[in-house]
Amino acid sequence: MYRILCTLLLPDAGSAFVDGFDVVSQMREVRKRVGYMPGKFSLYQDLTVEENLKFFATLFGTTIDEGYDSIRAIYSQIERFKDRRAGALSGGMKQKLALSCALVHSPSVLFLDEPTTGVDPVSRKELWDMLLMLRERGITIMASTPYLDEVRLCDRIAFLNQGKMEGIGKPNVVLEHFRDIFMPEALPLHGSAEGGSPIISVSHLVKAFGAVDDISFTVQKGEIFGFLGANGAGKTTAMHMLTGLNQPTSGTGKVVGYDISTEYEQIKKHIGYMSQKFSLYEDLTVAENIRLFAGIYGMKKKEVERKMDELLHQLKFEEHKNDLVGSLPLGWKQKLAFSVSIFHEPGVVFLDEPTGGVDPATRHQFWELIYEAAQRGITVFVTTHYMDEAEYCDRISIMVDGKIKAIGTPEELKKEYHQPDIDGVFTLLARQATRSSD
Repeated sequence: MYRILCTLLLPDAGSAFVDGFDVVSQMREVRKRVGYMPGKFSLYQDLTVEENLKFFATLFGTTIDEGYDSIRAIYSQIERFKDRRAGALSGGMKQKLALSCALVHSPSVLFLDEPTTGVDPVSRKELWDMLLMLRERGITIMASTPYLDEVRLCDRIAFLNQGKMEGIGKPNVVLEHFRDIFMPEALPLHGSAEGGSPIISVSHLVKAFGAVDDISFTVQKGEIFGFLGANGAGKTTAMHMLTGLNQPTSGTGKVVGYDISTEYEQIKKHIGYMSQKFSLYEDLTVAENIRLFAGIYGMKKKEVERKMDELLHQLKFEEHKNDLVGSLPLGWKQKLAFSVSIFHEPGVVFLDEPTGGVDPATRHQFWELIYEAAQRGITVFVTTHYMDEAEYCDRISIMVDGKIKAIGTPEELKKEYHQPDIDGVFTLLARQATRSSD
């Protein structure tokens, strides 16, 4: 849809107009009037902030100076970092730069394709504050988002399902009409963590240059532990140390009984890991992916085939066993990726923003899989930017500037910080951050 409206893709049938111009016969006029911020690619990571902005200005036949009034309110917030590579920016700063690049030629219509997926709640709020400001300037904004709080900020919404328009109207009306999809019943509290020795223990862990600054915590067997923090808080660095991908500068830690400083290769064999950016090979079939990862974890062929049949039946994927993963819907891929990550029954599974960009109903189903894994005794260590998911965790920690600022059950933290929900707790603490980039 966005590519058609931005003249990047021709429709097979029908017609579409943007700002009064036909997207096929008046393509050049449309391109002068639209700004586009795609979900997966909008910045050149190896170019600096200023070089990215110059490049996009040149594409539209203008300059930064000529278009500065259009981006002043947004670009002025990151202009002091103009010589920094885009790849070194935090998620929030990348948002502001991408938005500046889309606005530098003063468009009348702005298209945003999931601009806040993978971005922490505070940065999301800041972006939507900017969008509301742009609306006041008369710019028409069309945005897609999986976040219901953002949906409710829109004047009107349209619900597309499998390429068809299912509903259009005021947010509350459409959300209520499709309640089963957008507002499924909340999951019950989990609470099945076992006692005894912790399966993860960290003491005074430090990674040089302030990425992780003296953190300590434990996680029990079977616990669902939420590891929260704004972009740049140090979550990813800490997770890399716990999964054996990086070693600490100082401090100690153990995961499934192995030392993170000296036995990291053993750790890798006894954990599962699912990243938002990479989890499955898209050019392999469902079955080929399962066999590949099972082989990496040293499982025997007979056991693999037996468990694969069970898994495909559980996921209702029997008919898709030989489908390429790249052809599956995003929600299916994520459920498959999680199932593959625990296929070998690890002691701990690490989930790095596993539900980014997925609709509420599919996220609900994903968390049912997490609950089932925890019931089998698999410890779940999860990062997420969805604060409703944080409420499902047995305990959560919140990192700010490399330190753990809060840790406890969701109810304990809401009571301690006098907030109605975890979103309020997170926002309160994250806004105390002094870091400006990852």
